[in-house]
Amino acid sequence: MAIETFPSPTDKPFAGRQQQSDTALLYDAVPAAERNVLNSRFFSWIWHIKGSLALAPGQSSDEAFARLDPLFRESGTSHRRTDDTLIFRKKDQAAQDKMSVFDGGVLRIEKSPSGLVLRYQLTSRALLLCFLAPLLFLAFAQLTIAVSKLEGPSAEEADVSEKNKDVELQLHPIDKALGAPAPEKPKKDDAETSESGAGKHSPTPAYVFAGLFALLYVVGRVLEARLVRTLFRRRLSGS
Repeated sequence: MAIETFPSPTDKPFAGRQQQSDTALLYDAVPAAERNVLNSRFFSWIWHIKGSLALAPGQSSDEAFARLDPLFRESGTSHRRTDDTLIFRKKDQAAQDKMSVFDGGVLRIEKSPSGLVLRYQLTSRALLLCFLAPLLFLAFAQLTIAVSKLEGPSAEEADVSEKNKDVELQLHPIDKALGAPAPEKPKKDDAETSESGAGKHSPTPAYVFAGLFALLYVVGRVLEARLVRTLFRRRLSGS
C-alpha cells in the first residue's frame, strides 16, 4: 500500500517534529480547511477524542505499532510513522472500517515512570456535525416563531372575528315561513383549530430534532471514546 505524503505545516524536516505537541502533529492529519478550527482550544474538545493506554511490560514501540498496523491498512486510510509517532488520515472510508467514524489522528508512544504509554488524539467530523445540528434546528425554531408572529392576525382582525362569534345566525323570513331548520353554529373545537392553524407554524418539530441530535452527540461522544480505547487495548494485547 502506498504511503501518502501530506503537506507540512512548517518548513522543518519531519524528523525535527518529534518534540511538537499532539495538536501540532494532528495539524497534518486533517484537511487544510479545518485547521483553523483545529487550532482553537475552545472548540477542539467538541470533535477530538483523547486517551492513553499503558503498554504491556517489555512491549516495545515497534511491536505495539506492528499490532496496530492492520487498523491503518483499511481502504481509504493513509498513514505514516516516524520513530514513536504515527499520523493517519481517512478519506471516503468504508462503513466496515472499525475506525470509520474518525477522519484522522495522532498516536504516540511515550515513556512514563511506570513504562511505555500509548497516547492518542483522534478527530471526528461526524461528532462535530452532531454537535452543530441542534444549534441549527434551534435557529429554525426561532425563525418559525418569528414567521408565525409576522403572519398572525392583526388586532383589528381579531376584534372582528370575536364580534362575528357573538352574532347569532338568523334565518330569512321566507325560510322561517317554509319551516326550514335554524342553521347550526360551528363547533368550538373546529373554530379554534382553524384559527390556530391559519397563518401559524409550529416550532415543535425543530425542537424535537434538536433534542435528538443533542442526545446523539452525547451518546456518540462517550460511546466512541470507549469503543476506540477497547479496540486499541485488544490489538495491543493480541486478542
